Amino acid sequence: MRSSGSWDQPEHLLLWVRTGAVCVRIEDDPEVRLTAGEGVWIPAAPGNHWTVVTEPGTVAFPLLTHPSIAAESSSRPRRFVVPHGWQDWLIQHFNLMVTPLTGHGYSQDALVGLLHGSGRRPPARSGDVQPYAVDPPVRPKASGAREVADELLRNPALDRTVAEWAAQVLSSPRTLLRDFRADTGLTFEQWRLRCRLHAALELLAAGCGVDQMAARVGFATHNGFTRAFKQQFGLTPHEFGRNLSARPVACEPTQRAAARQADDLLRMMHAQNTPAMPGLLAAARTPLHTNNVHVLIWTYRGSGYLEIGDHRYEQERGVATWIPAGSEHTTGVRENSISLPLGDASAGDLQLTEPLQAEFSPAWDDYLMFCSISARTPLRPDDYDPGHILDLFADQVAAQRALSVPMPTDSRARGVAMDYLRRIGTSGGSGLDVPADIHRAFRDETGMTFARWCYAARMRIARDLLTGGAKPSAVARRVGYAHLPTFSAAFTRFHGLSPRDYRERESG
Repeated sequence: MRSSGSWDQPEHLLLWVRTGAVCVRIEDDPEVRLTAGEGVWIPAAPGNHWTVVTEPGTVAFPLLTHPSIAAESSSRPRRFVVPHGWQDWLIQHFNLMVTPLTGHGYSQDALVGLLHGSGRRPPARSGDVQPYAVDPPVRPKASGAREVADELLRNPALDRTVAEWAAQVLSSPRTLLRDFRADTGLTFEQWRLRCRLHAALELLAAGCGVDQMAARVGFATHNGFTRAFKQQFGLTPHEFGRNLSARPVACEPTQRAAARQADDLLRMMHAQNTPAMPGLLAAARTPLHTNNVHVLIWTYRGSGYLEIGDHRYEQERGVATWIPAGSEHTTGVRENSISLPLGDASAGDLQLTEPLQAEFSPAWDDYLMFCSISARTPLRPDDYDPGHILDLFADQVAAQRALSVPMPTDSRARGVAMDYLRRIGTSGGSGLDVPADIHRAFRDETGMTFARWCYAARMRIARDLLTGGAKPSAVARRVGYAHLPTFSAAFTRFHGLSPRDYRERESG
Protein backbone atom coordinates (compact mmCIF):
# COMPACT_ATOMS: atom_id res chain seq x y z
CA MET A 1 0.00 0.00 0.00
CA ARG A 2 1.18 3.55 -0.68
CA SER A 3 1.08 6.28 1.97
CA SER A 4 1.89 9.93 1.51
CA GLY A 5 1.72 13.29 3.24
CA SER A 6 3.25 16.76 3.42
CA TRP A 7 5.01 18.52 6.27
CA ASP A 8 5.51 22.26 6.59
CA GLN A 9 5.10 22.79 10.34
CA PRO A 10 7.54 24.13 12.95
CA GLU A 11 8.06 20.63 14.31
CA HIS A 12 10.54 18.18 12.85
CA LEU A 13 9.44 14.72 11.76
CA LEU A 14 10.89 11.52 13.13
CA LEU A 15 9.80 8.43 11.16
CA TRP A 16 10.78 4.94 12.25
CA VAL A 17 9.86 1.48 10.99
CA ARG A 18 8.60 -1.20 13.36
CA THR A 19 7.96 -3.86 10.72
CA GLY A 20 8.35 -3.99 6.94
CA ALA A 21 10.16 -1.50 4.72
CA VAL A 22 9.70 2.15 3.71
CA CYS A 23 10.97 4.44 0.99
CA VAL A 24 11.03 8.14 1.99
CA ARG A 25 11.31 10.77 -0.72
CA ILE A 26 12.21 14.28 0.46
CA GLU A 27 12.54 17.34 -1.75
CA ASP A 28 16.17 18.29 -2.50
CA ASP A 29 17.53 15.26 -0.62
CA PRO A 30 18.44 11.73 -1.65
CA GLU A 31 15.82 9.01 -1.29
CA VAL A 32 15.94 7.20 2.07
CA ARG A 33 15.13 3.50 2.31
CA LEU A 34 14.41 2.07 5.75
CA THR A 35 13.78 -1.42 7.09
CA ALA A 36 12.52 -2.66 10.46
CA GLY A 37 14.36 -1.03 13.34
CA GLU A 38 15.58 1.96 11.32
CA GLY A 39 14.41 5.56 11.21
CA VAL A 40 15.01 8.99 9.74
CA TRP A 41 14.81 12.47 11.25
CA ILE A 42 13.50 15.09 8.80
CA PRO A 43 14.03 18.75 9.76
CA ALA A 44 11.17 21.21 9.36
CA ALA A 45 11.44 23.65 6.48
CA PRO A 46 8.89 25.92 4.76
CA GLY A 47 7.30 24.02 1.90
CA ASN A 48 9.22 20.87 2.74
CA HIS A 49 7.32 17.88 1.33
CA TRP A 50 7.95 14.23 1.93
CA THR A 51 6.38 11.13 0.42
CA VAL A 52 6.37 7.70 1.99
CA VAL A 53 5.85 4.46 0.10
CA THR A 54 5.48 1.32 2.19
CA GLU A 55 5.62 -2.35 1.42
CA PRO A 56 2.60 -4.50 2.41
CA GLY A 57 2.62 -5.34 6.11
CA THR A 58 4.66 -2.28 7.08
CA VAL A 59 4.09 -0.45 10.38
CA ALA A 60 5.93 2.90 10.44
CA PHE A 61 5.43 5.54 13.14
CA PRO A 62 5.71 9.27 12.36
CA LEU A 63 6.41 11.47 15.40
CA LEU A 64 6.64 15.24 15.66
CA THR A 65 9.70 16.44 17.57
CA HIS A 66 10.26 19.76 19.28
CA PRO A 67 12.17 22.50 17.37
CA SER A 68 14.87 22.52 20.07
CA ILE A 69 16.04 19.11 18.82
CA ALA A 70 17.53 20.93 15.82
CA ALA A 71 20.20 22.50 17.99
CA GLU A 72 21.58 19.06 18.69
CA SER A 73 21.00 17.53 15.29
CA SER A 74 21.96 18.06 11.69
CA SER A 75 19.91 20.44 9.55
CA ARG A 76 19.73 17.67 6.96
CA PRO A 77 17.74 14.40 7.17
CA ARG A 78 19.54 11.96 9.43
CA ARG A 79 19.23 8.18 9.53
CA PHE A 80 19.43 6.32 12.82
CA VAL A 81 18.90 2.87 14.27
CA VAL A 82 16.19 2.22 16.88
CA PRO A 83 17.53 -0.17 19.54
CA HIS A 84 15.06 -2.83 20.60
CA GLY A 85 14.48 -1.32 24.04
CA TRP A 86 13.48 2.03 22.55
CA GLN A 87 10.62 0.80 20.41
CA ASP A 88 7.82 0.70 22.98
CA TRP A 89 9.07 4.01 24.41
CA LEU A 90 8.66 5.58 20.97
CA ILE A 91 5.22 4.01 20.54
CA GLN A 92 4.13 5.59 23.80
CA HIS A 93 5.60 8.92 22.62
CA PHE A 94 3.35 8.63 19.56
CA ASN A 95 0.38 8.00 21.85
CA LEU A 96 1.18 11.09 23.93
CA MET A 97 1.44 13.09 20.71
CA VAL A 98 -2.00 12.14 19.34
CA THR A 99 -4.10 11.86 22.55
CA PRO A 100 -4.76 14.00 25.65
CA LEU A 101 -2.67 11.59 27.76
CA THR A 102 0.06 13.27 29.80
CA GLY A 103 2.78 11.57 31.78
CA HIS A 104 6.09 12.36 33.41
CA GLY A 105 9.33 10.83 32.18
CA TYR A 106 8.87 11.28 28.42
CA SER A 107 11.17 14.21 27.74
CA GLN A 108 12.10 14.59 24.10
CA ASP A 109 15.64 15.36 25.20
CA ALA A 110 16.25 11.63 25.11
CA LEU A 111 15.68 11.71 21.35
CA VAL A 112 18.92 13.64 20.91
CA GLY A 113 20.87 10.61 22.08
CA LEU A 114 18.89 8.38 19.75
CA LEU A 115 19.55 10.63 16.75
CA HIS A 116 23.25 10.71 17.55
CA GLY A 117 23.42 6.94 17.48
CA SER A 118 24.92 5.10 14.56
CA GLY A 119 23.02 5.78 11.33
CA ARG A 120 23.55 2.28 9.99
CA ARG A 121 23.93 -1.22 11.29
CA PRO A 122 27.53 -2.36 11.68
CA PRO A 123 28.63 -5.17 9.38
CA ALA A 124 28.38 -8.54 11.08
CA ARG A 125 31.57 -10.55 11.52
CA SER A 126 31.75 -14.28 11.79
CA GLY A 127 30.90 -15.29 15.34
CA ASP A 128 29.65 -11.81 16.29
CA VAL A 129 26.20 -10.98 17.57
CA GLN A 130 24.42 -7.73 16.85
CA PRO A 131 24.63 -5.18 19.68
CA TYR A 132 21.52 -3.33 18.59
CA ALA A 133 18.83 -5.54 20.08
CA VAL A 134 18.11 -8.12 22.69
CA ASP A 135 16.93 -10.95 20.51
CA PRO A 136 14.12 -12.74 22.31
CA PRO A 137 13.77 -16.49 21.91
CA VAL A 138 12.29 -17.59 18.61
CA ARG A 139 8.49 -17.56 18.76
CA PRO A 140 6.59 -20.70 17.74
CA LYS A 141 4.53 -20.56 14.54
CA ALA A 142 1.44 -22.46 15.72
CA SER A 143 -1.25 -19.93 16.65
CA GLY A 144 -1.93 -21.14 20.20
CA ALA A 145 1.72 -21.53 21.15
CA ARG A 146 2.53 -18.18 19.53
CA GLU A 147 -0.19 -16.44 21.57
CA VAL A 148 1.29 -17.95 24.76
CA ALA A 149 4.77 -16.85 23.69
CA ASP A 150 3.60 -13.30 22.99
CA GLU A 151 1.98 -13.05 26.42
CA LEU A 152 5.15 -14.30 28.13
CA LEU A 153 7.31 -11.87 26.18
CA ARG A 154 5.05 -9.07 27.43
CA ASN A 155 5.01 -10.36 31.00
CA PRO A 156 7.60 -13.08 31.68
CA ALA A 157 6.58 -13.27 35.35
CA LEU A 158 3.27 -14.97 34.49
CA ASP A 159 3.30 -18.27 36.37
CA ARG A 160 0.48 -20.26 34.79
CA THR A 161 0.66 -24.00 34.36
CA VAL A 162 0.76 -25.60 30.92
CA ALA A 163 -2.84 -26.73 31.44
CA GLU A 164 -3.92 -23.15 32.24
CA TRP A 165 -2.13 -21.77 29.17
CA ALA A 166 -3.67 -24.48 26.98
CA ALA A 167 -7.17 -23.67 28.22
CA GLN A 168 -6.62 -19.97 27.51
CA VAL A 169 -5.68 -20.55 23.88
CA LEU A 170 -8.24 -23.34 23.30
CA SER A 171 -5.59 -26.02 22.90
CA SER A 172 -4.57 -29.15 24.78
CA PRO A 173 -1.47 -29.32 27.01
CA ARG A 174 0.05 -32.03 24.81
CA THR A 175 -0.48 -29.99 21.62
CA LEU A 176 0.92 -26.84 23.22
CA LEU A 177 4.08 -28.62 24.40
CA ARG A 178 4.51 -30.30 21.01
CA ASP A 179 4.18 -26.98 19.15
CA PHE A 180 6.82 -25.28 21.31
CA ARG A 181 9.28 -28.12 20.76
CA ALA A 182 8.59 -28.42 17.01
CA ASP A 183 8.80 -24.69 16.23
CA THR A 184 11.57 -23.52 18.59
CA GLY A 185 13.68 -26.59 19.34
CA LEU A 186 13.08 -25.96 23.05
CA THR A 187 10.71 -27.42 25.58
CA PHE A 188 8.14 -25.01 26.99
CA GLU A 189 10.11 -24.76 30.26
CA GLN A 190 13.36 -24.05 28.39
CA TRP A 191 11.66 -21.42 26.23
CA ARG A 192 10.10 -19.68 29.24
CA LEU A 193 13.46 -19.65 31.03
CA ARG A 194 15.11 -18.10 27.95
CA CYS A 195 12.30 -15.52 27.82
CA ARG A 196 12.82 -14.58 31.47
CA LEU A 197 16.57 -14.24 31.12
CA HIS A 198 16.08 -12.11 28.01
CA ALA A 199 13.81 -9.81 30.04
CA ALA A 200 16.41 -9.67 32.82
CA LEU A 201 19.03 -8.44 30.36
CA GLU A 202 16.74 -5.63 29.22
CA LEU A 203 16.12 -4.58 32.82
CA LEU A 204 19.84 -4.67 33.57
CA ALA A 205 20.47 -2.54 30.51
CA ALA A 206 17.84 -0.06 31.71
CA GLY A 207 19.69 0.33 35.01
CA CYS A 208 17.29 -1.65 37.22
CA GLY A 209 18.62 -3.03 40.47
CA VAL A 210 19.43 -6.73 40.56
CA ASP A 211 17.85 -7.33 43.96
CA GLN A 212 14.33 -6.53 42.70
CA MET A 213 14.78 -8.13 39.31
CA ALA A 214 14.24 -11.80 40.15
CA ALA A 215 10.54 -11.48 40.98
CA ARG A 216 9.92 -9.06 38.11
CA VAL A 217 10.99 -11.62 35.54
CA GLY A 218 9.32 -14.61 37.18
CA PHE A 219 11.88 -16.28 39.48
CA ALA A 220 10.68 -17.45 42.88
CA THR A 221 14.02 -16.84 44.61
CA HIS A 222 16.99 -14.52 44.15
CA ASN A 223 19.42 -17.47 44.31
CA GLY A 224 17.54 -19.34 41.62
CA PHE A 225 17.66 -16.29 39.36
CA THR A 226 21.39 -15.76 39.93
CA ARG A 227 22.15 -19.42 39.28
CA ALA A 228 20.16 -19.52 36.02
CA PHE A 229 21.67 -16.24 34.81
CA LYS A 230 25.25 -17.37 35.44
CA GLN A 231 24.62 -20.75 33.84
CA GLN A 232 23.35 -18.99 30.70
CA PHE A 233 25.80 -16.08 30.43
CA GLY A 234 28.86 -17.05 32.47
CA LEU A 235 28.53 -14.06 34.83
CA THR A 236 26.28 -13.28 37.76
CA PRO A 237 23.71 -10.47 37.26
CA HIS A 238 25.76 -8.22 39.57
CA GLU A 239 28.94 -8.88 37.57
CA PHE A 240 27.20 -8.36 34.27
CA GLY A 241 25.42 -5.20 35.49
CA ARG A 242 28.64 -3.57 36.74
CA ASN A 243 30.25 -3.85 33.34
CA LEU A 244 27.27 -3.37 31.07
CA SER A 245 26.51 -0.08 29.37
CA ALA A 246 22.92 1.04 29.96
CA ARG A 247 21.38 -0.48 26.81
CA PRO A 248 20.03 -3.88 25.81
CA VAL A 249 22.41 -6.43 24.34
CA ALA A 250 22.06 -9.43 22.08
CA CYS A 251 22.95 -12.84 23.39
CA GLU A 252 24.06 -16.16 21.95
CA PRO A 253 21.70 -18.88 23.10
CA THR A 254 24.34 -21.49 24.00
CA GLN A 255 26.29 -21.82 27.24
CA ARG A 256 29.57 -23.00 25.74
CA ALA A 257 30.74 -19.48 24.75
CA ALA A 258 29.08 -17.55 27.58
CA ALA A 259 32.21 -16.06 29.16
CA ARG A 260 33.68 -15.00 25.80
CA GLN A 261 30.28 -13.72 24.77
CA ALA A 262 30.03 -11.31 27.71
CA ASP A 263 33.44 -9.80 26.89
CA ASP A 264 32.56 -9.52 23.19
CA LEU A 265 29.26 -7.82 23.97
CA LEU A 266 30.89 -5.24 26.19
CA ARG A 267 33.63 -4.52 23.67
CA MET A 268 31.18 -4.15 20.77
CA MET A 269 28.81 -1.96 22.75
CA HIS A 270 31.50 0.44 23.90
CA ALA A 271 32.73 0.66 20.32
CA GLN A 272 29.35 1.96 19.14
CA ASN A 273 28.04 5.44 19.81
CA THR A 274 24.61 4.28 20.96
CA PRO A 275 22.23 5.90 23.44
CA ALA A 276 21.18 4.64 26.84
CA MET A 277 17.79 3.00 26.74
CA PRO A 278 14.95 4.85 28.46
CA GLY A 279 13.69 3.34 31.70
CA LEU A 280 10.35 1.70 32.32
CA LEU A 281 7.33 3.45 30.86
CA ALA A 282 5.72 5.81 33.34
CA ALA A 283 2.00 5.85 34.06
CA ALA A 284 -0.04 8.42 32.12
CA ARG A 285 -3.53 9.90 32.46
CA THR A 286 -5.83 12.30 30.65
CA PRO A 287 -7.63 15.20 32.31
CA LEU A 288 -11.40 14.98 32.66
CA HIS A 289 -12.78 15.73 29.19
CA THR A 290 -15.42 14.90 26.57
CA ASN A 291 -15.22 14.03 22.88
CA ASN A 292 -17.71 15.10 20.23
CA VAL A 293 -17.30 11.72 18.51
CA HIS A 294 -17.08 8.14 19.75
CA VAL A 295 -13.39 7.21 20.22
CA LEU A 296 -11.97 3.68 20.12
CA ILE A 297 -8.89 3.02 22.31
CA TRP A 298 -6.86 -0.20 22.51
CA THR A 299 -4.39 -1.47 25.12
CA TYR A 300 -1.30 -2.80 23.37
CA ARG A 301 0.78 -3.44 26.47
CA GLY A 302 0.09 -3.73 30.19
CA SER A 303 -3.23 -2.37 31.40
CA GLY A 304 -5.24 0.81 31.67
CA TYR A 305 -8.68 2.09 32.56
CA LEU A 306 -11.58 4.28 31.51
CA GLU A 307 -13.49 6.23 34.19
CA ILE A 308 -16.98 7.60 33.49
CA GLY A 309 -18.73 8.99 36.54
CA ASP A 310 -18.25 6.55 39.40
CA HIS A 311 -17.68 3.54 37.13
CA ARG A 312 -14.26 2.26 36.08
CA TYR A 313 -13.87 0.05 33.00
CA GLU A 314 -10.64 -1.95 33.07
CA GLN A 315 -8.53 -2.12 29.93
CA GLU A 316 -6.46 -5.30 29.99
CA ARG A 317 -3.91 -6.23 27.35
CA GLY A 318 -5.65 -6.57 23.97
CA VAL A 319 -8.93 -4.93 25.01
CA ALA A 320 -10.40 -2.21 22.77
CA THR A 321 -13.12 0.10 24.12
CA TRP A 322 -15.47 2.52 22.40
CA ILE A 323 -15.81 5.69 24.52
CA PRO A 324 -19.25 7.23 23.87
CA ALA A 325 -19.37 10.77 22.51
CA GLY A 326 -20.39 13.41 25.05
CA SER A 327 -19.39 11.31 28.08
CA GLU A 328 -17.18 13.19 30.53
CA HIS A 329 -14.37 10.76 31.21
CA THR A 330 -10.76 10.09 32.10
CA THR A 331 -8.50 7.42 30.60
CA GLY A 332 -5.14 6.24 31.86
CA VAL A 333 -2.43 3.63 31.53
CA ARG A 334 -0.48 2.11 34.37
CA GLU A 335 3.31 1.84 34.63
CA ASN A 336 4.91 0.00 31.73
CA SER A 337 1.66 0.11 29.74
CA ILE A 338 0.70 1.50 26.33
CA SER A 339 -2.66 2.29 24.77
CA LEU A 340 -3.39 3.65 21.31
CA PRO A 341 -6.40 5.29 19.64
CA LEU A 342 -7.73 3.21 16.76
CA GLY A 343 -10.31 5.53 15.23
CA ASP A 344 -13.44 7.65 15.66
CA ALA A 345 -17.11 7.32 14.74
CA SER A 346 -19.90 9.84 14.57
CA ALA A 347 -23.27 9.39 16.25
CA GLY A 348 -24.73 8.79 12.80
CA ASP A 349 -22.39 5.86 12.18
CA LEU A 350 -22.59 4.32 15.65
CA GLN A 351 -25.42 4.55 18.18
CA LEU A 352 -23.70 4.22 21.54
CA THR A 353 -24.54 5.40 25.06
CA GLU A 354 -22.33 3.04 27.10
CA PRO A 355 -18.73 1.86 26.56
CA LEU A 356 -18.49 -1.24 24.39
CA GLN A 357 -15.48 -3.58 24.60
CA ALA A 358 -13.92 -6.34 22.53
CA GLU A 359 -10.69 -8.27 22.98
CA PHE A 360 -8.06 -8.80 20.28
CA SER A 361 -5.32 -11.43 20.46
CA PRO A 362 -1.63 -10.44 20.07
CA ALA A 363 -1.83 -11.63 16.45
CA TRP A 364 -3.68 -8.35 15.74
CA ASP A 365 -0.94 -6.08 17.15
CA ASP A 366 0.70 -4.94 13.93
CA TYR A 367 -2.57 -4.40 12.11
CA LEU A 368 -4.11 -2.41 14.97
CA MET A 369 -0.99 -0.23 15.16
CA PHE A 370 -1.38 0.37 11.43
CA CYS A 371 -5.01 1.39 12.05
CA SER A 372 -3.92 3.83 14.78
CA ILE A 373 -1.29 5.44 12.55
CA SER A 374 -3.76 5.74 9.67
CA ALA A 375 -6.40 7.31 11.93
CA ARG A 376 -4.12 9.93 13.50
CA THR A 377 -1.50 10.90 10.89
CA PRO A 378 -1.20 11.67 7.15
CA LEU A 379 0.56 8.32 6.74
CA ARG A 380 -2.32 6.25 5.40
CA PRO A 381 -3.33 4.24 2.31
CA ASP A 382 -4.60 6.15 -0.70
CA ASP A 383 -7.97 4.35 -0.38
CA TYR A 384 -8.16 4.81 3.39
CA ASP A 385 -11.67 4.31 4.79
CA PRO A 386 -12.04 5.66 8.35
CA GLY A 387 -15.21 3.60 8.76
CA HIS A 388 -13.24 0.37 8.40
CA ILE A 389 -12.53 0.28 12.13
CA LEU A 390 -16.28 0.12 12.82
CA ASP A 391 -16.63 -3.06 10.78
CA LEU A 392 -13.47 -4.56 12.29
CA PHE A 393 -14.66 -3.94 15.85
CA ALA A 394 -18.19 -5.15 15.11
CA ASP A 395 -16.83 -8.39 13.61
CA GLN A 396 -14.71 -9.01 16.70
CA VAL A 397 -17.64 -8.31 19.02
CA ALA A 398 -19.88 -10.63 17.01
CA ALA A 399 -17.29 -13.42 17.09
CA GLN A 400 -17.03 -13.17 20.86
CA ARG A 401 -20.80 -13.02 21.33
CA ALA A 402 -21.26 -16.05 19.11
CA LEU A 403 -19.59 -18.11 21.85
CA SER A 404 -22.58 -17.46 24.14
CA VAL A 405 -25.37 -18.70 21.87
CA PRO A 406 -26.00 -21.73 19.65
CA MET A 407 -25.14 -20.77 16.09
CA PRO A 408 -26.70 -22.17 12.89
CA THR A 409 -24.32 -23.97 10.55
CA ASP A 410 -26.10 -22.93 7.34
CA SER A 411 -23.88 -20.25 5.81
CA ARG A 412 -26.68 -17.79 5.07
CA ALA A 413 -28.32 -18.27 8.45
CA ARG A 414 -24.96 -17.87 10.19
CA GLY A 415 -24.38 -14.64 8.28
CA VAL A 416 -27.74 -13.32 9.50
CA ALA A 417 -26.86 -14.36 13.06
CA MET A 418 -23.48 -12.61 12.96
CA ASP A 419 -25.11 -9.49 11.52
CA TYR A 420 -27.59 -9.42 14.38
CA LEU A 421 -24.84 -9.91 16.97
CA ARG A 422 -22.93 -6.97 15.47
CA ARG A 423 -25.98 -4.72 15.87
CA ILE A 424 -26.74 -5.37 19.53
CA GLY A 425 -25.88 -2.28 21.57
CA THR A 426 -24.77 -0.19 18.60
CA SER A 427 -27.96 0.26 16.62
CA GLY A 428 -30.59 -0.95 19.03
CA GLY A 429 -30.44 -4.55 17.86
CA SER A 430 -33.13 -3.73 15.33
CA GLY A 431 -34.91 -6.56 13.58
CA LEU A 432 -33.78 -7.93 10.24
CA ASP A 433 -35.85 -8.80 7.19
CA VAL A 434 -35.23 -12.56 7.12
CA PRO A 435 -36.59 -14.83 4.37
CA ALA A 436 -38.56 -17.98 5.16
CA ASP A 437 -35.72 -20.43 4.43
CA ILE A 438 -33.51 -18.67 6.98
CA HIS A 439 -36.27 -18.96 9.56
CA ARG A 440 -36.43 -22.70 8.83
CA ALA A 441 -32.65 -23.02 9.19
CA PHE A 442 -32.77 -21.38 12.63
CA ARG A 443 -35.55 -23.72 13.78
CA ASP A 444 -33.82 -26.83 12.41
CA GLU A 445 -30.27 -26.02 13.56
CA THR A 446 -30.74 -24.14 16.86
CA GLY A 447 -34.13 -25.42 18.01
CA MET A 448 -35.41 -21.83 18.14
CA THR A 449 -37.28 -19.52 15.85
CA PHE A 450 -35.24 -16.57 14.66
CA ALA A 451 -37.16 -14.22 16.98
CA ARG A 452 -36.58 -16.54 19.96
CA TRP A 453 -32.89 -16.86 19.02
CA CYS A 454 -32.52 -13.06 18.98
CA TYR A 455 -34.14 -12.87 22.41
CA ALA A 456 -31.83 -15.60 23.73
CA ALA A 457 -28.78 -13.85 22.30
CA ARG A 458 -29.61 -10.58 24.03
CA MET A 459 -30.34 -12.29 27.34
CA ARG A 460 -27.14 -14.35 27.31
CA ILE A 461 -25.04 -11.32 26.42
CA ALA A 462 -26.82 -9.46 29.24
CA ARG A 463 -25.95 -12.34 31.59
CA ASP A 464 -22.26 -12.12 30.64
CA LEU A 465 -22.23 -8.35 31.19
CA LEU A 466 -23.86 -8.67 34.62
CA THR A 467 -21.37 -11.39 35.56
CA GLY A 468 -18.61 -8.93 34.67
CA GLY A 469 -20.00 -6.42 37.17
CA ALA A 470 -21.97 -4.06 34.90
CA LYS A 471 -24.99 -2.34 36.37
CA PRO A 472 -28.47 -3.48 35.19
CA SER A 473 -29.26 -0.02 33.79
CA ALA A 474 -26.08 -0.05 31.72
CA VAL A 475 -26.69 -3.62 30.55
CA ALA A 476 -30.21 -2.73 29.44
CA ARG A 477 -28.87 -0.07 27.10
CA ARG A 478 -26.04 -2.31 25.92
CA VAL A 479 -28.45 -4.98 24.70
CA GLY A 480 -30.87 -2.56 23.11
CA TYR A 481 -33.58 -1.88 25.71
CA ALA A 482 -34.64 1.75 26.13
CA HIS A 483 -36.32 1.16 29.50
CA LEU A 484 -34.92 -0.74 32.50
CA PRO A 485 -38.29 -2.26 33.62
CA THR A 486 -38.83 -3.78 30.17
CA PHE A 487 -35.35 -5.28 30.21
CA SER A 488 -35.76 -6.56 33.79
CA ALA A 489 -38.99 -8.32 32.91
CA ALA A 490 -37.43 -9.94 29.81
CA PHE A 491 -34.32 -11.02 31.73
CA THR A 492 -36.38 -12.48 34.59
CA ARG A 493 -38.51 -14.51 32.17
CA PHE A 494 -35.41 -15.97 30.54
CA HIS A 495 -33.13 -16.59 33.55
CA GLY A 496 -35.60 -16.91 36.41
CA LEU A 497 -33.86 -14.13 38.35
CA SER A 498 -34.03 -10.36 38.07
CA PRO A 499 -30.89 -8.66 36.70
CA ARG A 500 -30.13 -7.23 40.16
CA ASP A 501 -30.51 -10.62 41.90
CA TYR A 502 -28.45 -12.33 39.21
CA ARG A 503 -25.64 -9.78 39.57
CA GLU A 504 -25.64 -10.11 43.37
CA ARG A 505 -25.56 -13.90 43.13
CA GLU A 506 -22.61 -13.87 40.73
CA SER A 507 -20.64 -11.29 42.71
CA GLY A 508 -21.20 -13.21 45.93
